[in-house]
Amino acid sequence: MTFSWSFYAVLHLVLFLFSPPVAMLGGTRTASGRCRIKLRQPRHSSFCSAPPPPELLRLHYPAGIDSRRYKAGQEAGPMPSAQINRILKANEFGHTLPRGPASHGVLGYHSNMLPSNHPSEDRRSCATCLPGRGGVMFGVFDGHAGTACAHAVSQRLFYYIAVATLPLRTLAELEQAVEEERPVQPLLEWHKHPQDHNCPDGAAISFQSLRNYWQERLEDEDEEEEEEEEEELRDGRRVTSALVSAFLRLDYDLSVEAQVHLSMSSTRRMSRPERASSPPSPLRVALSGSTACVAHVSKGVLHVANLGDSRAVLGVREPDGTWSALSLTNDHNAQNPDELQRILGEHPASERRTVVRHDRLLGLLLPFRAFGDVRFKWSAEMLGRVYETRPEVRRTLPPHYLTPPYLSARPEVALHRITPADRFLVLASDGLWELMHRQTVVQLVGEHLTGLQQQRPIAPGLGMTLGGMQGLLLERKGRSLSVLEDENAATHLLRHTLGDDGYGTVAPNRLAKMLSLPAELARRYRDDITITVIYLNEPDI
Repeated sequence: MTFSWSFYAVLHLVLFLFSPPVAMLGGTRTASGRCRIKLRQPRHSSFCSAPPPPELLRLHYPAGIDSRRYKAGQEAGPMPSAQINRILKANEFGHTLPRGPASHGVLGYHSNMLPSNHPSEDRRSCATCLPGRGGVMFGVFDGHAGTACAHAVSQRLFYYIAVATLPLRTLAELEQAVEEERPVQPLLEWHKHPQDHNCPDGAAISFQSLRNYWQERLEDEDEEEEEEEEEELRDGRRVTSALVSAFLRLDYDLSVEAQVHLSMSSTRRMSRPERASSPPSPLRVALSGSTACVAHVSKGVLHVANLGDSRAVLGVREPDGTWSALSLTNDHNAQNPDELQRILGEHPASERRTVVRHDRLLGLLLPFRAFGDVRFKWSAEMLGRVYETRPEVRRTLPPHYLTPPYLSARPEVALHRITPADRFLVLASDGLWELMHRQTVVQLVGEHLTGLQQQRPIAPGLGMTLGGMQGLLLERKGRSLSVLEDENAATHLLRHTLGDDGYGTVAPNRLAKMLSLPAELARRYRDDITITVIYLNEPDI
């Protein structure tokens, strides 16, 4: 999540470290199309990378480094390029989808994560929906106040979307199999980096909530059958409605599960610290929060459901070969005039000066839409009981907490029919967009994609001389030199965001300094960065 500077000393150190051109200009787009200039940076990823070796875990900004050790490390010499690459590529991942109808027009994807918080509060997900009409789903989740909510949403939301989009007959077969204790057909095929599996996810509670959701859908049989009669004409609206329903229902279940947990557990039991290996309690999940940006691709139709300030940007190849960036999301914060008016209009005029203060919800929270964060949703009486009986929570009511809920989990959904010019989609948390403008992001990915394609064998034409062939080889070498280091486009973005010299190239010393920042300083300069680049259509040959 976005944060602000805390100490002038930190600012002084950053200016010292980055005395060349300050940083890339980033634009925060509003619903009206304006851009707000900010400072910030991205990260990267690659296709089908091997799992990182165990020792790489030590390379992520070791916590507890004091300034003396940091200074001593800097005096020891620049960071070797091999170590830079190990840090940048530790979390990169890529997957190629099989050609055919099952891919729904998605060729594959690259993904990467670079933490500033430890542990990182960002999460990512990718899965193929197996039954029904199918589809491929991608998600980026930016947590705050801890990792619990972002992790829970990244594990559970795609199941809710699958249930919301499945035909009734499939849900009826699923319910019958569960009732008869027979094996259940998988709903999803996950595509994950090995380290993305490390955290447990409280399967028993989440399964029962999911089952309740599909049982309620089965009760709406008449309405569903009517929709299916005109499925081809109403498919876009059906998926849009399903995404909204899945988001709202998961947020509702997170809240209910926390309330049930409160009513069934004693103060003494709740006061015990949770083990690191055990899943977080439902209360902990609900008190933390997460934004979400999810892409759903089915039969050449792209839906993007957004909640918060992560973004989805489409890379479009123009007829003249240039690249343009098409934003498919709006930020849900005070920089978006429409969103600001929405939140003000949902509360009495007497609260107009207190609902949003210092560009934050009740002066505390930057995004105006998020999962969890029940301290902005529950009644004052319920929150008061939690704070009185659960000392480990250590919170008080937000100021001017008069007419909750103040925070919404209703996503804004965009529909886009994929055209041959739409070559890739970039999903990323705000850690990228606050450091790099969307057009720069698309330009870098487009050039990276073009450079990789130029590595394919050259087929000389009839009559080509050896001199002509040499010229083609030299031209290809010059254009693709910058992408040889990173096959993964998300890693390529991270390298440029952290090491850009202000002229479009990467300065090794600057990149090394950025990756050498101790954890306490890195958190103040940038946020966690998560990037997923989704490749669409058939590449040029």
